[in-house]
Amino acid sequence: MILSAATSASDFDAFEKTVPELQAAMEAGETTSQELVRQYLERIEVFDSEGVRLNAMIHLNPDALDQAAALDAEREEEGSRGPLHGIPIVLKDNYDTHDMPTTASAVAMAGYVPPDDGFQVKKLREAGAVFLGKTNMHEFARGIETISSLGGQTLNPYDPRRNPGGSSGGTAVAVAANLAAVGMGSDTCGSIRIPAAVTNLFGLRVTQGLSSRDGIVPLSHTQDVGGPLARSIVDLVTVLDATVGPDPADAQTAVADDRVPDSFHEFLQKDALQDARLGVLTNYLRESAPYGDVSEVIRQATIVMADNGATIVEIDIEGLDELLRDTSVIDMEFKRDLESYLQQSDAPVRSLAEILESGQYHTALEERYRRSINAAEDVDKYRERLARREELAHLLLDSMAEHELDAIIYPTIRVKPQFVGEDQFGSLCRIAAHSGLPAISLPAGFTDDGLPVGVELLARPFEDGRLIALGYAWEQVAHPRRPPPRTPSLVSNDLSVSLNIRSTQLSGELRFERPAQTLHYELRIFQVNDGDILDMKLHRGDPETPGPVIELLGKTRQGFVKIRNADVDDLLEGRLYLVVYTEDSPSGSISGQIQRL
Repeated sequence: MILSAATSASDFDAFEKTVPELQAAMEAGETTSQELVRQYLERIEVFDSEGVRLNAMIHLNPDALDQAAALDAEREEEGSRGPLHGIPIVLKDNYDTHDMPTTASAVAMAGYVPPDDGFQVKKLREAGAVFLGKTNMHEFARGIETISSLGGQTLNPYDPRRNPGGSSGGTAVAVAANLAAVGMGSDTCGSIRIPAAVTNLFGLRVTQGLSSRDGIVPLSHTQDVGGPLARSIVDLVTVLDATVGPDPADAQTAVADDRVPDSFHEFLQKDALQDARLGVLTNYLRESAPYGDVSEVIRQATIVMADNGATIVEIDIEGLDELLRDTSVIDMEFKRDLESYLQQSDAPVRSLAEILESGQYHTALEERYRRSINAAEDVDKYRERLARREELAHLLLDSMAEHELDAIIYPTIRVKPQFVGEDQFGSLCRIAAHSGLPAISLPAGFTDDGLPVGVELLARPFEDGRLIALGYAWEQVAHPRRPPPRTPSLVSNDLSVSLNIRSTQLSGELRFERPAQTLHYELRIFQVNDGDILDMKLHRGDPETPGPVIELLGKTRQGFVKIRNADVDDLLEGRLYLVVYTEDSPSGSISGQIQRL
């Protein structure tokens, strides 16, 4: 049984706390790992399963509380293992875990539990992390909207009408909405950076080879990397320290042996923007719709960077767009890489063709799956594209050298997150993913309608630490993190909103319960008998400019009604009104605007 906020064993509030803050609280005896797990599980129940129904989680670890209790006992008896001891985190559903299903959010893989942990999972366990569960992802990572046949559609906590980016959208949403302290994702072409950008998080795509891909369901072996999504740079760095480094099971990581610092914490430099030279790709900052809103936020971010010591250089890299069009090898590698994983892991399905024949996939993925089967045979095109990727890397590095840049800047994604059901576009993920260069997405700010925007910085190979330094300095001056208003603290925030109605024939008190998104009402309707009421309805708009019905309240003067995601902002911002329909006025002549107190 999950404890409610009112009966929680501790007054400590984990909401928006960094990993070091959580660790310090456990060391001081202010809370325990078990209590942190309870808080996060309660938030998952309130915001992910009910209320706004974010649908970020696809599987909860039934042993999380017991594992946290064991780590609490270990801390008491032997001391802490380190900065992740007892910290609750979530894993994208393509990370192998020996004790939980790993399904890549595909119904064809339902119930499959791998024989062992992936490399990064093993390192996190050794560090003392507690896995709360697995997060939904775009099925087999083949998209950036986070929809799957096993988990359905994940919603963006800043506007649940919109998608959360992908393919690591479930992890991003869980971290952004404080359903966990931090989370693990994977990035093949933006799958960490895009969801980080549209959920106000920090996300790093490490230099290819810095971290192991062992035990991550593959999409493209030449582009896949795994890593954290976090609400702060210090959280990102804490997890990075625990998970990077050489792995005998992944030959690509041999390059990491001499490239991993003693700790990435050494790059937490507040003054890193001083004297930094940053090149802005201005051809990706269009002012026209649908790009203008994002471009304006990016331009304002560069002004703040300049005000804090950075030199901003406007650049245009000739030939970049042309190279980016023909450097993707995902279609050509996916079939071979996935089938190798399925067969070696003794998974319930063994081939992409078998998945298609079974019908156990989401309809949104069919065309991409079939395209991969056909593309896998085109060996000549595959070789050509790999060669073009070398050209791309040289082009970017030459531009950095020419302009003496520390990093190149551009929007992580050039447009706002699209509405659920629409294809997302505007990604610039290929710049880093196809060149193999490291890139970090930082929260840049918000559009006028409250949607997060991410700014991406690209650096030279193995200059991940420099990106972290620039990101940390940016975080200190911009303070860009803003939690989603729909998922407040269950411990510290006021969870109800008072409203009222005042008109000639109608008045009433209303209370909106934010976690459950339920509107309670008690109305007074003057000179109307109960038996004369046909119905009461909520409309969008106001009595002077009538709008459509959004909810039916029935005939009773008091009760409650669930408010759908699409209507919450209208309710709280005074854009809904109530109409009473009676025997004498079946078209509704009694009405009143709902106002927030």
